[in-house]
Amino acid sequence: MPEAPAGSLRERKKQRTRQELIDTALEMFTERGFDAVTLDELCAAVEISKRTFFRYFTSKEDVAMAPSQDMWAALIERLRAGEPGLDRTLLDSVQDDLLAVVADMPEGWARRTLAAHRLTATTPSINGHNLHFCDRTTRTVRDVLGKRFAIPDDTTDPRPRIALDVLISATRCAHDAWAAGSTGTRDELLAHLRTAFAAIPGALTCTPHVRG
Repeated sequence: MPEAPAGSLRERKKQRTRQELIDTALEMFTERGFDAVTLDELCAAVEISKRTFFRYFTSKEDVAMAPSQDMWAALIERLRAGEPGLDRTLLDSVQDDLLAVVADMPEGWARRTLAAHRLTATTPSINGHNLHFCDRTTRTVRDVLGKRFAIPDDTTDPRPRIALDVLISATRCAHDAWAAGSTGTRDELLAHLRTAFAAIPGALTCTPHVRG
């Protein structure tokens, strides 16, 4: 067997360390509570220094949200690599890309994402981190799409921004429904995403009735 390049070996080791950090953090946060686990304890469990930890993540909140962030990062990369030209609505196109990304995420990702989502629902600091991340991600997606398509600035035409905000809102609704009764499978998440996306047109015309 030919010897693997040193750079490849280093990269695989980095990926293993990052994944071990995510798995260990999610397990410790779930068992003991997010605030009860110190960064020193997490680093000791993985046998790394805090300096090494900060090469991968900026905070405990960051490592807790890593599975979700990995999904959005994969979507952005898919959008960057996509072919120019769009014969469907912007919303439909990005929805299809997001479904494809979820279907392609690696083994174990769905289980980790479920744990991260449940932590978000019970931990204000993670939820705040997640909201900030969603805002940054929306801006990044708009910038990426703006390089592929003739999308007007949201100061002159708010529709592209609203479309992406609606997409993220529907995605969060799908994750909430998934986390409420899921066993943590990818297929269940995909089904909830499709249901949430299909509900978008009706949501825009939903008329509430006064209670009798």
